[in-house]
Amino acid sequence: MKKAITTLIVALSATIIFAQEHKEDYAKLVNTFIGTDYTGNVYPGAQAPFGMVQLSPDNGLPGWDRIAGYFYPDSTIAGFSHTHLSGTGAGDLYDISYMPVTEPLRIADVPLGVHSRFSHSDEESEAGYYKVLLKDYNIKVELTATERCGIQRYQFPDSKGIVILNLSKAMNWDATIDTEIKIIDSCTIEGYRFSNGWARNQKLYFRSRFSHPFIVERIDSTLLSSRKAPGIIRMRFNLDESRELTIVTALSGTGTEGAERNMQAEAPHDNFDLYRAEANRAWNRELSKIEVIGGTNDQRICFYTALYRTMIAPTLFCDIDGSYRGADGKNHKADGWQNYSTFSLWDTFRAAHPLYTYTATERVSSMINSFIAHYEQHGRLPVWNMWGSETDMMIGYHSAPVIADAYLKGIRGFNAEKALAACIATANDDNYRGIGFYKKQGYIPYDIEDKYNADNWALSRTLEYAYDDYCIALLADAIGKKDIADEFYGRSQNYRNAYNPATTFMQPRNSKGEWQPSFNPDEYTQHICESNAWHYMWSVQHDIDGLIELMGKKRFAQKLDSMFTYSPKDSEGLPIFSTGMIGQYVHGNEPSHHVAYLFNKIGKHGKTQQYVSQIMNELYRNTPDGLCGNEDCGQMSAWYIFSAMGFYPVNPAGGEYEIGVPLFPEARLHLSNGKTFTVKVTTDKEKKGKSRKASTTRGKQRILLNGAPIKGTTISHSDIIRGGTLEF
Repeated sequence: MKKAITTLIVALSATIIFAQEHKEDYAKLVNTFIGTDYTGNVYPGAQAPFGMVQLSPDNGLPGWDRIAGYFYPDSTIAGFSHTHLSGTGAGDLYDISYMPVTEPLRIADVPLGVHSRFSHSDEESEAGYYKVLLKDYNIKVELTATERCGIQRYQFPDSKGIVILNLSKAMNWDATIDTEIKIIDSCTIEGYRFSNGWARNQKLYFRSRFSHPFIVERIDSTLLSSRKAPGIIRMRFNLDESRELTIVTALSGTGTEGAERNMQAEAPHDNFDLYRAEANRAWNRELSKIEVIGGTNDQRICFYTALYRTMIAPTLFCDIDGSYRGADGKNHKADGWQNYSTFSLWDTFRAAHPLYTYTATERVSSMINSFIAHYEQHGRLPVWNMWGSETDMMIGYHSAPVIADAYLKGIRGFNAEKALAACIATANDDNYRGIGFYKKQGYIPYDIEDKYNADNWALSRTLEYAYDDYCIALLADAIGKKDIADEFYGRSQNYRNAYNPATTFMQPRNSKGEWQPSFNPDEYTQHICESNAWHYMWSVQHDIDGLIELMGKKRFAQKLDSMFTYSPKDSEGLPIFSTGMIGQYVHGNEPSHHVAYLFNKIGKHGKTQQYVSQIMNELYRNTPDGLCGNEDCGQMSAWYIFSAMGFYPVNPAGGEYEIGVPLFPEARLHLSNGKTFTVKVTTDKEKKGKSRKASTTRGKQRILLNGAPIKGTTISHSDIIRGGTLEF
C-alpha cells in the first residue's frame, strides 16, 4: 500500500509540474502505430528523445516488412529488445531481448521460438510508453525509457514469474558473434552482445537490475535460436502480492562499467511510474516546440507523431561521462559535447537536419562534432553510421550540407576549420565510390567498377556529389576561404555534364563520354539510385534556375507537369521503394521530396499548393499503414512537419524556404532564442478552423510577412529566426 501511494504521489507531481509548463499533453497525441503496417518499417515501443535505447516488441519473424522488429499484421511477440532502427530498409540491432513467460512455454519452430500471441485491442502507446498483454501467459508488459536505460514492468498472473534473456536471438541482417552474461548479485546481471550485420563488429554492453531476486537456470540455446550461440538464460522469481517485476537495463558501447555508470545516473530506482512520468515530461518539452492550433484530430495526431519521429534518430551514442566507442573501434571521450550516431544522411540531409536547427538547436553542434570525430577516426565523414560502425549505405557525402546549413544559420559550437577540412578530404578521396573519376571527368562513368556497392548508381552519384560540392563551397565562402569556395562552386556545376539535350533528361554516360544507349527514363537501372531518370531529373537543388536555363523554361514546365501526370505503365513491376506515387512522383522515396515545390520556380504556385496539399492529406494518415514509404530516420516525417507549417527547404543548405500551403489555421514555432514564428491562415468564417484541402484556385491569395507582402515565393532563415508572423 505504501509503495502504491508513493508511486501515485510521484505520478501526480509530474503531472502537476507539466500542467504548469504546458497547456496540452502532446505525448498522448503520438500514435506510435502509424507506419507499423505497409512500408513504414517503424517500431511502436518506448524511447526518450534521441535516446540510445529503443525498447520495443519483436514479432520474432524476419523479413523486409519486419525490419523494425514489428509488423502490425503479425499476431506474435517473441521478446522485447532494446535497440531498433526507425523506418530503414535494412534490418539490424534487436539487442538484449527479454521475454516474460509462464509454464508451459509456447514454442514454435525457429526462427520464432518461444513466443506469445497478442491482440492489438490489448496494446496502448504514446511517446515514451508502450503496453501489451501477452495472451498465452496472461502477462501485462509495460515499457518506458530514459536516454540510456530501458525500463520494463511485468505483471504476472500469480506470484511465480519466469523471464528469459536471449542474447543469441537475431533477425534479418543481424548475426550474434559472441555473448557473455555475469551474475553480479541476486538482483543484477551484466554482460555483452557482439554482432555483425549492417553495423559491422557491433559491440553492445549492458547491465540489468531486477526488482526481485532471481534463481538462474541456463538452458539449451537450440530451444530458442537456430544459431549455437551462448547467452540464453532463464530466471525464476518469487514475487510479492503485487505480482509485478521491474527490470532496468542500461546500455553502453564502451563496456559494462559504462553501463553501470549510466544506470546509476539515470535509473537508480525500480520505480517504473517515475521513469514513465519523466519520459512524458521530456517528450512534451520537445513536442511543444511547435504548437499547432485547429485542424482535425487525425491531422493533429499525424503532426505530433511525425514530430516525434523526427526526434528518435539520430541516437545518442555516449555514456553519461561522454565516453563512446569510435569508428576506429577504440573508446574515446567527448569533451563539452555528446556523441551521436544513426545518421541516415542520404535521407535526412533534405529536411530532417534543417528542421533540427529549429527544434533541436542545442543538439546540432554535438551532431557535427560527432561527424568530425568520425572523420578523425575513420578518414571520411559519415555516410550512414550506427553504433560506431560505418555501413557505407547509400551515396554522397551528405554530412557537408548539414555542416554548411548549421554554420550559415549561426550555429557555432564546433570547429568550422576542422569541419571544412573533413569535407574537403572526404570530397577528394579518389578511391572512394568514383570520386577520382568524378573529379577528372566531371561525372562518374557508368562502366567503372566499384568495390563499395554492387549497384553502380553512377548518375545519382554525379548529381549528389555536385550538390555536396556546392555546400562545401558555401562553407568555405562563409569562413573566408575564397580559393576553396571557387573550386567547389565550379565542381557544383558538374550536374550539367549529366544532362543530355537530345533526351532532355539526366542520363548516364560511359568513360568515353558516350550516352547510355537504349535509354528509357521510366526504367529502374543500376545506374540510378533506387529511382529512375524522372526522379533524378530534379536533383539539382542548389541551382534550379540553372536547370531551367539548361532545359528551357517551356520544356522544364512540361516535364514538371508530366512528373505528376505520367503514370508508370506497369505498376506491378515497380521496385519495393516506389510507393506513394502521383504519376512518376514517388513520395515514398527521398529524391522526389522537393519536386512539388519546383512549380514555384516557374510562376505556378497554385500547382505547388495543389500537390503539396494532396500529399499531406492523402499520403499521411492516422492508421497503421499511414506512411506511404520508409520513415528513414525522420525524413518522411520532417517533410510533413515543414509542409504542414507552409514552407519547405528545397535547397537544404540555402537558407531559403519555398512557400507551400499550411495544413493548420495556425502553427507556432517556438525558437531557441525565445522568439516565436507564427504561420497563420486568414479565411472566411465558413472555412475558419477547418483543415486545408487541395485547391487550384488560389490566384487571389496574398502572403504577408509581418504585414507586408512577400517578394517571390520564398522566406529566409533570418525571417524565421527573428520571429514574427507569416499570414496566408
